[in-house]
Amino acid sequence: MKLEPMRWWHIDEVHALEQQLFPVDAWSKEQFWSELAQPTRSYVVAIEANEIMGYFGLFALAPEADVQTIAVNPKAQGKGLGSLLLNELISQALDRGCEQLMLEVRSDNDSALALYARFGFEELTVRRNYYAPSVDAIVMRQRPLRKQVKQ
Repeated sequence: MKLEPMRWWHIDEVHALEQQLFPVDAWSKEQFWSELAQPTRSYVVAIEANEIMGYFGLFALAPEADVQTIAVNPKAQGKGLGSLLLNELISQALDRGCEQLMLEVRSDNDSALALYARFGFEELTVRRNYYAPSVDAIVMRQRPLRKQVKQ
């Protein structure tokens, strides 16, 4: 698996994966273009055999950082790619002088909730019906910022 900065030529494939993984609230291609143009953002893709297996987006403005998005291709789920991506995201936030990391996760995304729990994220609040009726957003934070030691 190779991690590299997301570039404009990745957007079509990332967008197709985004639509597959998040059919109700997928980001548009324009949103990805806009995010790549921001100096406070960092986007990374994970590539294997010339196919994007995952990606993440980070907003970092020290001392705080936010996970903009993180996604794993169904072909790579359950193989540790989520941990790899999250560790890299945290490394980049630390490199930018950030001390805490915030995120929102769908209340029905059990695998993401388990990943964040392994990394020591704590639940701060719940935004009721945020993603859809009866699908809440759980707002979480990791502070102090740290990578996962065990994989």
